[in-house]
Amino acid sequence: MSALAELFPDADFRHHLTLRRAVAGEFFAPSSANDEVLRERRQWIASAPHRYANLTDEGGPLVAEFLDLCTTWKFLPIRLHATRGSGHEPSDRATKLVEELGGELEPDFLLLSPDQNGGFRLHAGALCFPTGWALEEKLGHTLEFIHGVVPGLNSALGSPINQFLSKLKPGVAFERDNWGLSASAELNQHPVRALPAPATPVTLDRIWLRVEHQIVVALPETRGVVFGIRIANHRLDQMGGEGAAIRGLIRALRTMPDSMAKYKRFASIRAELIEQLRAAYVV
Repeated sequence: MSALAELFPDADFRHHLTLRRAVAGEFFAPSSANDEVLRERRQWIASAPHRYANLTDEGGPLVAEFLDLCTTWKFLPIRLHATRGSGHEPSDRATKLVEELGGELEPDFLLLSPDQNGGFRLHAGALCFPTGWALEEKLGHTLEFIHGVVPGLNSALGSPINQFLSKLKPGVAFERDNWGLSASAELNQHPVRALPAPATPVTLDRIWLRVEHQIVVALPETRGVVFGIRIANHRLDQMGGEGAAIRGLIRALRTMPDSMAKYKRFASIRAELIEQLRAAYVV
């Protein structure tokens, strides 16, 4: 089964927490597109650092410990290793460090830590390639708050997610994938950019399957969690040979609740898109 086919279980659409073991150093390691990706990341951070790389007052120790983890992978510039500090330095130094990390790692990263109620709060991150949400609006908030805009997610997975994160052991990493559809191959889909949603007339060469490859890693000292995200775009007219993925996508589109299709911004084209996919791929 191809990696894309694994996105779509042989079942009707539902929220599911499907995890597989992973190696964190491999996930964050440079790819063949490293120079291009880092160039774009640095441009976005320079243009609006508060929007794309930021932290709360509690985020400094998380950033410092994440840098320690990155150091073990040996692909970051030496200058970053020297600026680690204790994590309790003045906020401007901690902010500079999260900005620099955001410009040296290909994936986005979010840093969370447990609060006194047993939930997890977002305290730092570099999110240059968001899928329709804003880091600056979520900093300091719980996962329940962050996921609250996704129809049915908290009721289906809120408790399992918190339990999983609470039990995650240092040195162990897990991956999962999430998907959506986009009318643009732009990596940065921050709401402030107001990129258009898929619209009629539907043509497969103007719609992309947008995949978020995600990883979760525990931090031992702070008991925090690193959440990494890599984006991959697949134009729908270029998915020949992915018959299982196309069939799964059609089934997910057909069985998805209207509220979810609206949240994902393709409710208005759903029926036409299903017909286009069936016609193009004879499934």
